[in-house]
Amino acid sequence: MSDTTALLVLEDGRTFEGKAYGATGQTLGEIVFNTGMTGYQETLTDPSYHRQIVVMTAPHIGNTGVNDEDNESRQIWVAGYVVRDPSRRSSNWRAQRTLDEDLETQGIVGISGIDTRQLTRILREGVMRAGIFSGDALAPVAELVERVKGGAEMSGAHLADEVSVPDAYTIEPAAGVDEVAHVVAVDLGIKAMTPEMMAQRGIRVTVVPSTWTAEQILDAKPDGVFFSNGPGDPSAAEQPVQTLRRVLDAKVPFFGICFGNQLLGRALGYGTYKLPFGHRGINQPVMDRTTGKVEITAHNHGFAVDAPLDGDSVSPAGYGRVKVSHVCLNDDVVEGLECLDIPAFSVQYHPEAAAGPHDAAYLFDRFVSVMKGERR
Repeated sequence: MSDTTALLVLEDGRTFEGKAYGATGQTLGEIVFNTGMTGYQETLTDPSYHRQIVVMTAPHIGNTGVNDEDNESRQIWVAGYVVRDPSRRSSNWRAQRTLDEDLETQGIVGISGIDTRQLTRILREGVMRAGIFSGDALAPVAELVERVKGGAEMSGAHLADEVSVPDAYTIEPAAGVDEVAHVVAVDLGIKAMTPEMMAQRGIRVTVVPSTWTAEQILDAKPDGVFFSNGPGDPSAAEQPVQTLRRVLDAKVPFFGICFGNQLLGRALGYGTYKLPFGHRGINQPVMDRTTGKVEITAHNHGFAVDAPLDGDSVSPAGYGRVKVSHVCLNDDVVEGLECLDIPAFSVQYHPEAAAGPHDAAYLFDRFVSVMKGERR
């Protein structure tokens, strides 16, 4: 446990004093809160949190340490980390290191010992830019506020290319499972569990960089195309939207999650908008309008699709009828789209649920059905 003073500074000038947690120094980013009670390692390594300072609403963090198996990507992506009561020691048979050791090793500046409940109530009024400062980075508050205000906005930021893999790689079907399809998965910030969930169903997954063109994707002759989760503002992702339209034009079955859902919305001609504080956690209630079933789901998004909730609508971009297939029961945010005239659908949340509930794992089975032509 560090005794080094750290200061969290919000864009509006409010400050919280605590102790350094992880690395010391300075970090800037959009500050958001996560309501998950578990899964801090998966949260930290989710590329969708790139350039964001994450506040954990659960008070005790780090109890089970970290290991090398549960990472969702090659590194920690959060810009900074805010916790109330970090565990004094880790205790789990799978633990290989403590959480603060990983944060320090990877240079993630954090703060502990602050009232995260009060902070979350502030952020529920609207997320904003913030900074964490400790060690030599400390300075008069007025100066720190100016540093925060000089940080990048999330609105208008295209970040997928910064987190995507540089080269394509393949995940084979799980041992003992026959291959049923080949999918090209465009990595916009993909989590490791996503291709794993597909492989369990017999899908051979070729994960490709976000910069792949439609020609490259279609030349691979996939049975389906997948667009992953990822960070940034979907309104700034022009190239992936144009790529996706080419895929839709070719009538190749498509499935998207999170950022992929927003890009499908844009490709269909709908708009997107920034939520006041977003959905981040593993306890969000969503209704599947196809079945009427309510699912508890894992989320990480600050933007949403602006599509008509009631009845079918017609794609403004000419792709036929579209319905909102899933909706959030907390705030009526669009949580899924289904195209009725072309083989494409998407959800805003994370059916791979690492970590989190597995209520929505059936969506990967639905993707297999779409690729087999059993559901349009």
